[in-house]
Amino acid sequence: MIFISILTLIVAKALPVLNTNISSVHFYRSTSIIFIITGLLSINSLYLETIGTGIGIYSGLFHVTQITQFIETFFYVIVGLVLIGWPQIITKVNKVKYYLTDKYSTDYSLIILFSSLGSSLLITSYDLISLYLSIELQSFGLYVLSTLYRNSESSTKSGLKYFLLGGLSSAIILLGSGIVYSYTGTTNFESIYILNSINDFNTEYFLQGLTLGLLLIFIGFLFKIAAAPLHNWSPDVYDGTPTIVTMYLTILPKIAIFMFLLEISTHFGIFHGQLSINKINFPLLETFNSFLVESSIYKLLLISSIFSLIIGSVLGLSQVKIKRLLAYSTISHIGFILLALLINTEQSIDSFLFYILQYTITNLNLFLIILALTYTHKINSNHLINLKYKDLLINKPLPLFSLKDSNSSSKFAEIISYKYKDLNYLLDLKNLFFSNPLLSLCLCICLFSMAGIPPLIGFFSKQFVLYAAIQNGFYLTAILAIIVSVISASYYLKIVKLLISENENETIPYGENENIPYGENESEKSNLNQSSPSNSNSPNKDNVLSLSGLQMLLPSLTDLSFIKAVKEKENKDIIELTNVHSFIISTLTLILLLFFIKPSLILNSTQLLSLSLFNT
Repeated sequence: MIFISILTLIVAKALPVLNTNISSVHFYRSTSIIFIITGLLSINSLYLETIGTGIGIYSGLFHVTQITQFIETFFYVIVGLVLIGWPQIITKVNKVKYYLTDKYSTDYSLIILFSSLGSSLLITSYDLISLYLSIELQSFGLYVLSTLYRNSESSTKSGLKYFLLGGLSSAIILLGSGIVYSYTGTTNFESIYILNSINDFNTEYFLQGLTLGLLLIFIGFLFKIAAAPLHNWSPDVYDGTPTIVTMYLTILPKIAIFMFLLEISTHFGIFHGQLSINKINFPLLETFNSFLVESSIYKLLLISSIFSLIIGSVLGLSQVKIKRLLAYSTISHIGFILLALLINTEQSIDSFLFYILQYTITNLNLFLIILALTYTHKINSNHLINLKYKDLLINKPLPLFSLKDSNSSSKFAEIISYKYKDLNYLLDLKNLFFSNPLLSLCLCICLFSMAGIPPLIGFFSKQFVLYAAIQNGFYLTAILAIIVSVISASYYLKIVKLLISENENETIPYGENENIPYGENESEKSNLNQSSPSNSNSPNKDNVLSLSGLQMLLPSLTDLSFIKAVKEKENKDIIELTNVHSFIISTLTLILLLFFIKPSLILNSTQLLSLSLFNT
């Protein structure tokens, strides 16, 4: 259904007849509905008794199980909710309400369809060929998505860095896959599992080649999920891209990769950590060979988990930007997820699945709230600089456009949207509790849940992981996880403190990776400051193009209804939250807050999935 939807939307965008008559709002709304319906259709597969241990499809390239279908259903629903966060600009002309978005919304919907298709295929991949094609299809969509705002210097820089480093990780995965094939003679996972289980075939030559190939594959995937110490690209990319793009990059690509790592770990029996630690003195070479794969990859993930816990918590203390702080917070959560994965027991896999579910819900709600605060809060005009339409400030008129044309409507929406920008700095959140108490309260609940404060859902997820670690002898790692949780709670509480503190009118300078809304070129800031009359006469004067000046500087603009609408909206908010956006935030916040009242629905599901994985 996703593939058919991609073809349909491409045709709708390509044909001039449809492209001029279909609003950009319809594209992302239709895409959201497509994902939700696809998720609901996937639920039917959970009731099929014939699935059993799994069904191989497309000549064994993909393997469908109950876990993959459950995760796909959850994945599609979450993607549908992510699309709700796109800003919608509402204006009225002659008592007719117009719903507008900027020109990037249709591209955003199509790219998310492509990337989500790759993630869906990766979840069910059962062959090295399908694995690589799926991860590349997902990654190509993410590269384009990170550079969606083509006129933004920060977005382009982030996308280029993401592309180069992501290409390096893909090359490492491809190299590992080639080594595994060269030593086993097959690309199918089931065949590799069988060869690994045959004792007579487990020669030193075979195990060393298989170990090296799997190590490279795991390193490539750890790079893609930004697990430490392979995390350096993550804060820069997340901070440079717009928030609506960061929300997708932070949450959804990691779900598919974690599911693939779960598939490899359980079928290879790699992560029996206590066994690897106890076998320090190997009396025979054969004993060493039998634990070679297990010990090497186990140590790799253990080191990555410990580094992720430490780096994600400690480096997050020094951050002054919201998205960089959330990037390090994500790295810390990845440490907990990897710890649950490498223990590899029924209880730990249960906590692994539950942690992924709660992390996705919490992060989605957090970014939706940040976007809602961005749309409803009018930023101090001293922090805004009009760049793309700076020619209006030097009396260079634009061509005539009208709200009746879809392209002109998009341009009008962009001009109006310069009254807003992404909330980049932590100081942007200052005093927001008094101007918007409900959204601020929801944001505080999300932060408390991420910090692991009871009785929120984030507390239970960390508790389950720590309990599984202690039960299986990971005492030092569990103590370290508790310490870093306390450290990370400090920067979450710092955000809460800023929300309820008084506004002292700090001036927030533009940073190196500052993201200007709707894709502005940062290199033109100095030229604008010198050429703008308002800047030369009064440095503190509003630099944004006033709507009253819009009429004077556009002599070719003769649509009186348009000018009247602009004047009516001069001192009012244009970007408004949709009812669906508000409803989703309310629902997700209640899930985080009231999970302890009825926890059986999620816990029973994850427990049954973990048991089915180990009993097959």
